[in-house]
Amino acid sequence: MDGGSAANAGSNLRPEALRDPRCFGPGVDEVRLVETHISWVFLTGRYAYKVKKPVKLPFVDFSTLKLRKHFCDEELRVNRRFAPELYLGVVPIGGTPAAPRVGRRPAFEYAVKMREFPSEARLDRSLAANSVPRAAFGELGARLAELHARLPRVRGAAVNEIGAAALRNIDELEPMTERADRQKLDALRAWTERQLVRLGPVFERRAAAGAERECHGDLHLQNLLWRDGKIVAFDALEFDRKLRDIDRLSEIAFLAMDLHAHDRADLAYEFSSRYLEAGGDYGGIDVLPFYRVQRALVRAKVAAIKRAQSAADGHEAQRYLETAADLAARRTPLLVITNGLSGSGKTTVTDELVGRLPAIRARSDLERKRLHGLAPTARSGSGLGTGLYAAAGTQKTYAALADIADALLRNGENALIDAAFLRRRDRLDFRQVAAANGARFAILECAASPAELRRRIEARARKGRDASEADLAVLERQLSTAEPLDRAERRHAVTVDTERGIRHAEIAARLRRI
Repeated sequence: MDGGSAANAGSNLRPEALRDPRCFGPGVDEVRLVETHISWVFLTGRYAYKVKKPVKLPFVDFSTLKLRKHFCDEELRVNRRFAPELYLGVVPIGGTPAAPRVGRRPAFEYAVKMREFPSEARLDRSLAANSVPRAAFGELGARLAELHARLPRVRGAAVNEIGAAALRNIDELEPMTERADRQKLDALRAWTERQLVRLGPVFERRAAAGAERECHGDLHLQNLLWRDGKIVAFDALEFDRKLRDIDRLSEIAFLAMDLHAHDRADLAYEFSSRYLEAGGDYGGIDVLPFYRVQRALVRAKVAAIKRAQSAADGHEAQRYLETAADLAARRTPLLVITNGLSGSGKTTVTDELVGRLPAIRARSDLERKRLHGLAPTARSGSGLGTGLYAAAGTQKTYAALADIADALLRNGENALIDAAFLRRRDRLDFRQVAAANGARFAILECAASPAELRRRIEARARKGRDASEADLAVLERQLSTAEPLDRAERRHAVTVDTERGIRHAEIAARLRRI
């Protein structure tokens, strides 16, 4: 419905009356109205007021004042988790329909009050303008991992409901798909059916383990902002709890997919990899490809519906369908392990390679701490070869990293494993993981002089913010016991002198060619 009499049948509000600046009090000189199919948004320059239309549709019911007030409260609650600086409150609208006044009681309508932001701040537009730094996506991934961890567990859709929703979406998309793309959609249906059979037990295990949380539910580029030096999520789905109570990896898959659709796979991996590093949910790797494809198909359907309603061209629907097909395609993955002494710059180099390969990274320093229930920068007090760094602890850490690499490779994802790998036996084990998955294998050797290694370790210790606890005693032990790459390993190796200028694009290209 639009903003006319049919949509307004259940409300006394006359949206045209709220375009009078006097309705909003002093300091407002002009009011602009933006209309969606379920809301009116009044922009006053400093603040935005979002009023829900009195509609009743298959997916939303705002037909009574009580329901509209309830969903205003819900919109405020769910969005304040992501952007408390944007969502300010729920305000009454009183006065008369001909002369409404925001903030006056008794209320005949309600609005969500927000800080207004410029349209160019929307992330799809900021990204097109190349105004968002790469690091912001990693920071967003880490922040979302922390938020998801704090949210209470919920019970989302059952396994059969997940499958039914995925196949129903394809059924609904099919009649809106161009004839030339029907074969592509048929292939995606078959791929989805195979994935549902394979993933059924995984969905059940994740639900039992608490992977489902009350998430944002609609985390794509148009619902994100570049604001005050960080990416901010807004406009979470308030009107349907089922669309929010989802596996947290479904949430991450949505934005990762949308970045792929906008030809920014580098940022998709920057975001996804940092999310997994911060939260440790590598057990969700198996479901990540499924959710990315399904999110792309949902966006394709939404775009096709918009095309049918407005006679717009089909470019957007086509783009998301092609994205789904691309994400479902099987590729030969690459496993890259690092090799280098403490302080040799492995993490610094791989920071850049995550997006350039692209790959999902796992770090031994983080997984070692996670296995012992410690925060990344917590100090364990472990001495040389004791505690976290005892032989048993190191063996357990490498086993966990091997499991992560195996999960990534079997799902067609490039894997980047950041660890010292000073023992030939450990390097061989990971080469065998690659072989078992039909993956390519490479070693990224990071090197620096002993004097530079000592300087870096001392500087790192003074800052006290690094996950690694390796000190000078550890370095001296490594210098005397490290097993160098042999001739066979050299055929798979790319060596980087981290005391010189590092050409990351060249390194990534060389690794991909191995």
